[in-house]
Amino acid sequence: MYAVIESGGKQYRVEEGATLQVEALDAEPGTAVTLDRVLLVADGENVTVGAPVVKGASVQATVVRHGRGKKVIVFKYKSKVHYRRKRGHRQNFTALRIDRILI
Repeated sequence: MYAVIESGGKQYRVEEGATLQVEALDAEPGTAVTLDRVLLVADGENVTVGAPVVKGASVQATVVRHGRGKKVIVFKYKSKVHYRRKRGHRQNFTALRIDRILI
């Protein structure tokens, strides 16, 4: 069984027991989180597609930890005018462990 959920403007394919990184959520590590934006649920041969979400479906997850992603370098450059700007960015994330997919 798997589901496609939306969190932080991005879509993720999740299964029970899987761990994934989503945009930073406001929850302490160890607490339970319910994700209600379920776009698709597949259980064997049955596939339920929402319009835009599946009614009554949710995904229960546990917050594992918070962290920061790998650094992304942003370099702006214009030739012949000595214009150079170098910046780095690290995005905050929350690691979730998927406990149950409810239909």
